[in-house]
This record gives sequence, structure tokens and C-alpha cells, in this order.
Amino acid sequence: MAAAVTAAVSFPSSSKSTSLPTTTSIISPDRIFFKKVGVGGRVVSVRAQVTTEAPAKKVEKVSKKNEEGVVTNKFKPKNPYVGRCLLNTKITGDDAPGETWHMVFSTEGEVPYREGQSIGVIADGEDKNGKPHKLRLYSIASSALGDFGDSKTVSLCVKRLVYTNDQGEIVKGVCSNFLCDLKPGAEVKITGPVGKEMLMPKDPNATVIMLATGTGIAPFRSFLWKMFFEKHEDYEYNGLAWLFLGVPTSSSLLYKEEFEKMNEKYPENFRLDFAVSREQTNEKGEKMYIQTRMAQYAEELWELLKKENTYVYMCGLKGMEKGIDDIMVSLAAKDGIDWFEYKKQLKKAEQWNVEVY
Repeated sequence: MAAAVTAAVSFPSSSKSTSLPTTTSIISPDRIFFKKVGVGGRVVSVRAQVTTEAPAKKVEKVSKKNEEGVVTNKFKPKNPYVGRCLLNTKITGDDAPGETWHMVFSTEGEVPYREGQSIGVIADGEDKNGKPHKLRLYSIASSALGDFGDSKTVSLCVKRLVYTNDQGEIVKGVCSNFLCDLKPGAEVKITGPVGKEMLMPKDPNATVIMLATGTGIAPFRSFLWKMFFEKHEDYEYNGLAWLFLGVPTSSSLLYKEEFEKMNEKYPENFRLDFAVSREQTNEKGEKMYIQTRMAQYAEELWELLKKENTYVYMCGLKGMEKGIDDIMVSLAAKDGIDWFEYKKQLKKAEQWNVEVY
């Protein structure tokens, strides 16, 4: 059982030990015999022993993430769940480069998701071939309890896609514009939930480093609500959650008031760093991208990454991982470690989790 603590949804004003399978030799006494063989013209008796190889036992991997009982693909494109829009609010300022909206849909508890999962949305209408639009996946931006605390809603954080193509024509993304234009009461076709890559770690004492650009903040809002805005009988977070959020302008900072409230209430457990690329620079005068901000804490981050209970989650634009690799390569090299090999180990141990687009 879990209960939500009252918390307003605030919006802006306008090396590891691994069990390896072993092979066991079983010696059967009645399989020991003597055989006469010729050696250099002499006949000698040789004691021979036949051993039976026991088949190696398959070691079942136990996930470090909150994976037990997780539901996937309950609703599919041919039979989606039809929810209703309860709330749809623009959460970026008027001068922000692009609009981002926070929306809440009813599920009546029929779409049982976990923090870190995604849902699919099928926009109304048909494509140019007269077929239903293909689904688009969106990271869920609410905890499993939902923004209203009753486990009957799901929330998304969606940026309206509008761009000019090579022919000079304005193109609007079908699904993002459908979602951003939804009015309360409108129906929305939902598929899923899907995904296990971004599920939270089970360990309530884990260090969780979250790296987000733009709407990549969605899964981390879900994590942080569970950690700091809710009370659960079976989960109380006592570790360190550290969020890095990169955006182009301060008017693009998503859920800023919520995160600042968490930081104020739990300063020992939650660290918050923004990187605003068009407004901030580092001491060298370089634009403040997320990797630039992280570089200011590089040594500390590297020390955390050497611990068994540190988990890194990355969500957002595809290019962000390279910038972070660039920081870590030299730090790891100081300790004689190949960063890319080390990152493979982290991935295998479920400590490096990436969802980029």
C-alpha cells in the first residue's frame, strides 16, 4: 500500500563480483577399472578413471531494478486503451524556443506502469495512405501513483514539434501537435506500458545520477516524485539523487519549482544542477551544456561511478552521451582504466542506463 503526500503540481507562470556457472566432475566408484597397455615393449596395468561431467547449472540473473511484477504491452495498437485528457498545460515561457506541455490522462488504473516506463499514443485521424497513424512512444512523467495520488492517471511531458523542411515548408509533428492541442475531456488512445531499461533501482540507499536534456526530464520527474513527494510502506529513499538538467533558456526549465522544493526539503538527499546553454558559460567562456556542468564535478562524479550502488540514467537528445564520454575518458585514464570498457561493465551491471532519441 502507498499513499501520496499532498504536493501541488507546480508549473511556471506563463568492479563487481559475479557468480559464474561451474562445471562439477562426479566420480563414480564402479567406473574405475584397470587396462593393460603396451609401453616400450612392456605390458603394464594403467588405472583408468571415467568421470561424468554434470551439466552446468544456469545461473538466473536477478535484476537490481524494480522489475518484479512489471507489466509490459498490456495494450497494443489494434486494441488500445482509450483514456481522457484531464489536464493540459504549457510549462515553458512565452519566449522559450518551442512549447512544452504537461498533460494528465485518466487510466482508471487499467494501465499499470512503473516509474521509468513509456506509453504509446496513437493520434486521431489517418495518414496520407488512409491508414491509422503509427503510435509514438513517450516517457511517462508521473510516478506510478500519478499526479493525483490515486494510481488512476498517467502524465506526459511533450514538446510540440514544428520545423521548416528543405523546401521551406512548415512541418508539424503529427502526434506531438495532437497531444499539445488536446482539450480536457478529449479521448486519447494509449498503448503499453513498455520498457525496462529505465526502471528505478531497488536499493533505497542507491546513488542515482540523472542526466536529462529537455523533455528527457520525464522519467526523472517520476523517480523524484516517488523519492521525495510520496510515502510508501515498502520504500523510503535514503540515498543521494543528483539531477543534471540541460535546456537552452531559463524559460525552458521544466518543473523547476517542483525540483527546487525537493532540494529545499531534502538537501542531504537531493542535488540539483541546471545547465542553460544560451545564458550560462563556464570559467573558460564556453556555453553551459549538460556535459559542461558535469565537468565542474568531474572528480566527484568519477568517484561515485566507482561504487557498486551508483546508477546513472540518461534521457534526452542522442548526442548527449558523447559529451559525457569525453569527460570520463581522461578521468578513468588517470586510474589506468579504459572508460569504454568500464562503461560496458556498468551497463552489464545495470548501472548505466540510456534512453535517447
